[in-house]
Parts: sequence; structure tokens; C-alpha cells
Amino acid sequence: MAACTFFGHRDCPSSIKEKLHEEIERLICHHGVDTFYIGTQGSFDRMAYAALVDLRKQYQHMKIYRVLAYMPKLSDIAQDRSVLDDTILPEGIEKVHPRYAIPHRNNWMIDHSDYVIAYVTHTFGGAYQSVERAKKKGIEIIGI
Repeated sequence: MAACTFFGHRDCPSSIKEKLHEEIERLICHHGVDTFYIGTQGSFDRMAYAALVDLRKQYQHMKIYRVLAYMPKLSDIAQDRSVLDDTILPEGIEKVHPRYAIPHRNNWMIDHSDYVIAYVTHTFGGAYQSVERAKKKGIEIIGI
């Protein structure tokens, strides 16, 4: 099967929600994508995660992983055990300086994906850089 990850600006309009949902479903139905990696920063990540959870009701074989850039704090886990639900940490993240944790996480997601769904509107920032790296690796980019 195949995997997909997501990159988008921290702020994005809710008007992309329907297109995002459609593209995820197209990948599931027409490209055999069954594994999804999603970050945890910003409104694009939250919107993509919500679409994935909604689609999992229909496509129960899907695997969704929220990929953390930082170790969760014990206080967060104590208050809400769901912090650990469907989450993974990329290999080697414990050795990465916090300043480079998000790029390290993004690179890990690229290395484990066949597709990227992206919402990128300008040529600077982490989302843009990650999409450019994925392009160089020959990964199919689906723009929203």
C-alpha cells in the first residue's frame, strides 16, 4: 500500500476543507493509500486530521499517525491520555535540538511517504521547504 503526508501553512482558510477531504478520498480509492502521517502544528494540520478521522469512519482500514516533533510533557499526558492516541515520534528525534525538531519530523514524514497533500501559498517557511524537498525526492505533490 501507499502513504501520504501533509504540509501546509499554520494559518489556512476553512474554505479548503472540502477540497482537502476530496483529495484524501481520491488517494484512498484510486491510489491505494492507506497510511497517513500528519503533523500537529497549525490550522492546516488540524483540518487535515479532522478530515482523516471523518474518512476513517467509511474506510476503516486507514492508519492515521500524528507525528510529533517534541516529546509530550508528562503533565500533558497526565491531564489527557488521548495525547498518545495514534501518535508516533520519528526515529532520532531525541537527539535533535528543539530548534530543528519540526524540520527533522517533516523530513521523516517525507521519507516515509509516496504522496504529499500541500497548502502552500508563498515561497518561504517550513511548509514550502518541505514541499520542495518532497519534489526533489520525486514524491507526487497534490496542491490544495
